Amino acid sequence: MATDYDAPRKNEDEQSEESIEELKARRHDKNSGKVDEDETEAAESFELPGADLSHEELAVEVKPKQDDEFTCMSCFLVHHRSQLADPKAMICHDCA
Repeated sequence: MATDYDAPRKNEDEQSEESIEELKARRHDKNSGKVDEDETEAAESFELPGADLSHEELAVEVKPKQDDEFTCMSCFLVHHRSQLADPKAMICHDCA
């Protein structure tokens, strides 16, 4: 909506009276509940896969594999020893 900066300004009482009247008039308007959204602005706020995140820093603490953990030779995830299905092949229960 364009704003005319040269127009005389109204005080708060006049603005509230006018806005109440406008709201009452728009109450019965069928299109008053619809939201006007600029699709270009909405699309710019989405992060696309493969975006350059080289300037971002991760705040994740990486710990080395513990003595009671193993790496599955099928999915290559680190699991607790209780998830070991085949000790010879080093396969987890999920992959077995």
